[in-house]
Amino acid sequence: MSKTVKNNIERNLWVTIGIFLAILVVSIVLLVIVVRNEEATKGADRSIRLSGQSGFECEYAEAQKLYVFGDGVIKVTSDRVAYLTLSGNEVFSTSVSYNNPQCFINGSRCVVFDNGGYGFVVMDESGILYSKPTENTVQSAILSDSGLCAIITDSTDAYGEVILYYRDGTQISRWSSYNSGYPICGAFSDNDSFFALTTLNTSGAVYEPVVRLFALNYNNDSISTSDYALFKLNDTSILSYIDYIGNNLYTFSMDTIYTLRNDSLSQFGETFGSINYVRMVNDNIFVVYSDGVNQLNKLRVISSSGSSVYDSEVGSVVNAIASNDHNFALSIDNRIIVFNDSGDVISDVEVDEDIIRIGFTDNNRLVVVSTSGVHTIED
Repeated sequence: MSKTVKNNIERNLWVTIGIFLAILVVSIVLLVIVVRNEEATKGADRSIRLSGQSGFECEYAEAQKLYVFGDGVIKVTSDRVAYLTLSGNEVFSTSVSYNNPQCFINGSRCVVFDNGGYGFVVMDESGILYSKPTENTVQSAILSDSGLCAIITDSTDAYGEVILYYRDGTQISRWSSYNSGYPICGAFSDNDSFFALTTLNTSGAVYEPVVRLFALNYNNDSISTSDYALFKLNDTSILSYIDYIGNNLYTFSMDTIYTLRNDSLSQFGETFGSINYVRMVNDNIFVVYSDGVNQLNKLRVISSSGSSVYDSEVGSVVNAIASNDHNFALSIDNRIIVFNDSGDVISDVEVDEDIIRIGFTDNNRLVVVSTSGVHTIED
């Protein structure tokens, strides 16, 4: 056998081995994805009776007023806000006068506001931090990880206003939207260096979605804000949700994710039929969506690079979702599925009652508010 023929045989052999290894790697990756997707469709791992779990019982009407917070629950009514333990014992409370109280929770703090009314209260597990009236009707409230608060209100002479408050209730700034349209939603960056706001300008021939960035400027013990940037989107969609992963900004319309890169808003990943719920967990985006009306809900987990690490049907009716820094929980139909931040299913249980809300406690236990009361699901 000549040396040339021998070299050609060896080269072809190595090429064949390389192709085989490449196919093997791709097959393993596809197998992992298929296994992940099947986890959410094959059924629950176990069934539990919620009445047999620790917690406390209450009437359905009372359960609708409970939100998981800290290591207990907040009870929100039109005349009182109270913090209860998971045994149902009241720790503290404060009187309010709200027609339509709503709740926004971020980590160790919570803001309860009167949607369409004139006031809000901020609290943590130790007690009420501050309570404020507002000049105009409150539309929504946002808390940063460190406890800064943003209140979006109506305005008598503008499209709306955004008021920022320090952790002790001191007003930082007040911005009125005269040219950008109606304020929709907002988010603080992870290090509280920026506040992002979506608005909808309806003054032209077509709707114009806008994202405004405000810089938070720190000087010793004081904070001020300044206009930093404005971005317009060549679309007529409403940007109904906005959030950060680190300092990377993402905003969501009904069917598309946009991200801020190279000083412009651009589409991030594929489009959806209809985005129903979104949460940021660590460095991944969890999107509950459907392909159309009367279609099954799906869950897609998207990495910061834009690739889908999980995408599977999960069920028909979403009851509630919850997340913390490392986990995402989805109550759908009669199941509660918990994922870690990588998109792996770590728990899948079938329950025997209708779910109203779910949430994680400070020590990462999953708490369920059902039609019969509050229950803690242990691993």
